Amino acid sequence: MTFRQITLLVSLLLLSPISGAGAWDVGPFDNDDALDWLWELESSNDLSAVRAALRAVADDGSYIQAPTASMAIAAAEVVAALLGNPHPQLPDEVSAWVQGRTLSKDSKLVDLARHVIARIQDPANSELAELFSESGEFLKSWKSSLSDLRERLQ
Repeated sequence: MTFRQITLLVSLLLLSPISGAGAWDVGPFDNDDALDWLWELESSNDLSAVRAALRAVADDGSYIQAPTASMAIAAAEVVAALLGNPHPQLPDEVSAWVQGRTLSKDSKLVDLARHVIARIQDPANSELAELFSESGEFLKSWKSSLSDLRERLQ
């Protein structure tokens, strides 16, 4: 492992010194912020938590902090699961929440999720993309994960 990769891994483990968030891999639920957001999802009976997480990235033209991006990616994964295209390692909490719920493929939420993923991938707009850009090995896996999500949002 190179010095740069070690630096990125340490950065990911300490994504936000304020929130104490950590990440252990590149998957959509492989970080503390996404898992914390799942509590919000579980306590909601509708799509309000999903919309709020996506709008936090879509509506604000400013720089996207890593925790906000992580929660929006998790929300986009919920949208994909509602479309019947869940992540292969979808947490049990999300699977249970999605059960019995559906979403139309022409839903504005699908377009919003796609837009959010595009914004998060741009290192000029996103701390998460900037962190992953610093490591070729992790960057490739992260981009692949988001590419897979985009495909499942089609």
